[in-house]
Amino acid sequence: MIRFYKTPWIIRQIAPGLLWQVPGAKDEIYLTFDDGPVPGLTEYVLELLKSHDAEATFFCVGDNIARYPAIFEKIIDRGHAAGNHTYNHLRGWKTGKMSYLENIRKCDSEIAGHLPAGRMPLFRPPHGQITISQIRSLKKTHRIVMWDVLTYDFDAGAHPAESLEKIIKCSCPGSVVVFHDNYKAEANLQYMLPRYLDHFSKRGYRFKKLELA
Repeated sequence: MIRFYKTPWIIRQIAPGLLWQVPGAKDEIYLTFDDGPVPGLTEYVLELLKSHDAEATFFCVGDNIARYPAIFEKIIDRGHAAGNHTYNHLRGWKTGKMSYLENIRKCDSEIAGHLPAGRMPLFRPPHGQITISQIRSLKKTHRIVMWDVLTYDFDAGAHPAESLEKIIKCSCPGSVVVFHDNYKAEANLQYMLPRYLDHFSKRGYRFKKLELA
């Protein structure tokens, strides 16, 4: 299996209006966490971030927010950013545009009370799957965030030590890095995330959250 830890340049060119990397960042990395919040693991991530004085962005599934509102509140209370990851973790390539947009709006309603008024919310498509038609409609109301470094923490076939080495090499100032706070990724996440934070903290990097547009 070929794993693209660094998003290929050609893919970024297909959808240039999406955020793949933060331009102009200096000694800053943007950690993101997809699929939560969930009991135990999201709270583990929050405590680890706190110990490194790190900010992050959590792309949350609306159904999980509804199930675990107290954990979602912890994300907000700790000063992190929260983004939309659809209500039911839908694959954009397999979902009609109207159904997809309605599912996103449903997730928006779960987080609306926590977003600054008048600001454009963040959105990340589950599995990175989104069509050109969906992009055209969605970018009018949301800042669509992709990534330039993928950790493969969700991949049971990926060796965490090797993946850690790869993502460290692939990361640079302004990198948007994807981890997952879901149980499928738990073992790999708990190996890679603390070591990744330690590595770049010792080199003077800061971990920042993505700002709303």
